[in-house]
Amino acid sequence: MKSRAAHARPALLKPEPGGRSMAQQAIPKKPVRWHIAVFLAPAVLVYTAIMIIPLFGTLQLSLYREVEAGTIYVGLQNFRVLLTDPRWSQSFWNALGNNTWFFFIHMLVQNPIGILLAAILSNPKLRMRAFYRTAIFVPTILSFVIVGFVWKLILSPIWGVAPNLLDLVGLKFLFAPWLGKEEYALTTLALISVWQFVGIPMMLIYAALLSIPDEILEAAECDGVTGTAQFWKIKLPLVLPSIGIISILTFVGNFNAFDLIYSAQGALAGPNFSTDILGTFLYRTFFGFQLQLGDTHMGATIASMMFFIILAGVSLYLFVIQRRMRRYQF
Repeated sequence: MKSRAAHARPALLKPEPGGRSMAQQAIPKKPVRWHIAVFLAPAVLVYTAIMIIPLFGTLQLSLYREVEAGTIYVGLQNFRVLLTDPRWSQSFWNALGNNTWFFFIHMLVQNPIGILLAAILSNPKLRMRAFYRTAIFVPTILSFVIVGFVWKLILSPIWGVAPNLLDLVGLKFLFAPWLGKEEYALTTLALISVWQFVGIPMMLIYAALLSIPDEILEAAECDGVTGTAQFWKIKLPLVLPSIGIISILTFVGNFNAFDLIYSAQGALAGPNFSTDILGTFLYRTFFGFQLQLGDTHMGATIASMMFFIILAGVSLYLFVIQRRMRRYQF
């Protein structure tokens, strides 16, 4: 009997003339999920058409230069001119420095205020929370042109209401033409931008705070951790990933900024280019302004530098900061 069983066992796995065993034939084939490609195709095509192709076109344009004989390939020569030639480097480094300060103001003022407002509004004992959330978030949906023009009127020393409002509380001596002084103009515009967009970090942190499980907060209360201590020791560490996302969105948004500066100070970003950032510098270079002729190749070079700066910042966050950030699993 044993010999028959031993001879019978291999017969079950004997391959057929086609070369496949019965066990292999019994495994069903996984269906090809064509519907995933069908649903993704429209978004991929649109994104490629309006983002990827223009990006590579800009990078390609930055490698050429216009001469009398036509367009010639110069490699990275345009980048060397932008970074070292005094005719270009002074404006570029000034715009980059202003852009960095513009970003720091948002990081040091906008995001902490957004976190504070979210913590206050997440208190279930607070009345009219929905009204406060709406009132703080409404400026976010306003046009840059409206915001820039209205604040320019408010802060005007001639017909603005800011001097009279400060006079009502006895602080008129603090008023100054903030948009007209080089040392104040950029910071003033950054604070206007903070006023407009503080609702975004507030709402993101507010949603993150509401997503914290009640079991964690109840356990903290059982251990005597309540009030402010509960926020610092329990809630804030749990929303750190959301704060990281807000920080990188702030970085990308600020280094792509243009509208508010242009609507409030114009393409020359006055006074004396004190509010000039990479966006306005790119606009003047690419399209030209007043007596300055447009240079598409140098404009593409500036746009490429903006892309590389943003790419470096995002990569630093994704591959260095985010990996070291402690993650909490609920």
